[in-house]
Amino acid sequence: MLNTHSSAMLARHARIEAKIAAEFARPAPDMLLISKLKKQKLKIKEALSRL
Repeated sequence: MLNTHSSAMLARHARIEAKIAAEFARPAPDMLLISKLKKQKLKIKEALSRL
């Protein structure tokens, strides 16, 4: 169970990282969206460190 949960969290972390990269690649990136995505990514990272 723990391994499945951590794998899912890692996959979500990677998806968010990809969204951030895609947003930065745009001519006019939405910094508010990037900020929100980074906060989500940080929450996942903190949750993974508690496991």
